[in-house]
Amino acid sequence: MKSDGRLNPISRFVSVTTRIEPHEMRATLLSFAFVFVLMTAYSILKPVRDALGADWGAVGLSFTWTVNFVLSVIAVSVYGAALSTIRFRVVVPGVYGFFAFTFLLLYLLKASVSASALANFVLVVYGVPLGIDHFFYVWVSVFSLFHLSVFWSFMSDLFDKSQAPRLFGFIAAGTSIGAIVGPLATALLVDVIGTNALMLVSATLLLIPIPMIMILERLRVTDLQNDEVHADMSKQMAIGRNPFAGFSILFTSKFLLTIGAFILLYVTINTFVYFELQDLTKEYGINTRTKIWSWIDLATNGLTLFTAAFITSRIVTKLGMQTALSLMPGMIMVGVLALVAAPTLLVLAFFQVLRRVGNYAITRPSREMLFTLVDRETRFKAKPVIDIVLYRGGDMLTAWMFTLLAQGLGLSLAGIAVVISGIAALWTMVALQLGRTYERMAAETTLDQEDT
Repeated sequence: MKSDGRLNPISRFVSVTTRIEPHEMRATLLSFAFVFVLMTAYSILKPVRDALGADWGAVGLSFTWTVNFVLSVIAVSVYGAALSTIRFRVVVPGVYGFFAFTFLLLYLLKASVSASALANFVLVVYGVPLGIDHFFYVWVSVFSLFHLSVFWSFMSDLFDKSQAPRLFGFIAAGTSIGAIVGPLATALLVDVIGTNALMLVSATLLLIPIPMIMILERLRVTDLQNDEVHADMSKQMAIGRNPFAGFSILFTSKFLLTIGAFILLYVTINTFVYFELQDLTKEYGINTRTKIWSWIDLATNGLTLFTAAFITSRIVTKLGMQTALSLMPGMIMVGVLALVAAPTLLVLAFFQVLRRVGNYAITRPSREMLFTLVDRETRFKAKPVIDIVLYRGGDMLTAWMFTLLAQGLGLSLAGIAVVISGIAALWTMVALQLGRTYERMAAETTLDQEDT
């Protein structure tokens, strides 16, 4: 083991200000850098993806989200099948290498003159052209299912149960910093190198974790002395073989159905705001749209980091779960009034930032706390159905709902805002009910523990 005296100044400062032991320093800092690189790579691509949708219109974007839902379920199933046949330590670098290769291939298809005919190839589905940009859009969304999930599974395979509570919080900070650096890099580079070259930047970044994984595997034995630690991959394997296995658990639990309704109502508002932003930005060029989405992501992630660090825990502990869950629906109803009064891109972008900050910093953590009251089988089987099938399926269905309202019925932004207000009111009632149920179940659990 290393002593404090052998640590460099940065490592010594980290050791003093955190609970990281000297022999854990190298593995922890490398893990921090690992997740920082991952999140930066994804956050560079996300604004590029979002900037593409404005060219397709509501119908084209709805078709794309439908493909996204189907491909997401297939990808999770394939990943689970791989876990059941291939060693996890091989799967981890394989996942990042595979995505790096696919983004590199997409870049080459878009950049190569000789491949221009293939890059411009489109598949017409019911009169809607779906091409290479649509596949890129979907593929970034699929990547978002795996980049952090695989990382944290690997972390569980690296650190033991006594180390994880002390170290994972510090490591997770790399996620927040990467989520800020990524969109900032996109905003600053898009006019210099263009949107296509950003794919090359991200693909290159995704290759960096591969040697990191090899080094961390060695540090597991030499520094951490955790050669006997292995992540429990049974949950991923079970999910992968049958992503619908949790439906029977979901539909027999009123508590889980209420969580599902809560998420579907959130997804509906999310989709409506996202589609309206796509519509309002279609008059701009691709580079300008990319910068708009980059600054939205940058503002969102910066405010989320501040809110999560200083506000979230106070809301939950002092005001209770009912307030934590219903805060966002109430804020959205206020934001909708601003949209009706001034239906402009600036107001909608500001509304999007506040909505996403509220979700990432308050609603999402509170939602995850709900699953602490269910048993292990429910978490491992029903939760993926809610997080993947319900969430992605909700995206798809509400995309078509928006298309019907905006194009079929011709509702303006003000009209859509009124619909959002009604959904937010219903969401508030569901949130209050869910909060009451949680607090009652938590109290009953506490009493049962005291009795035993």
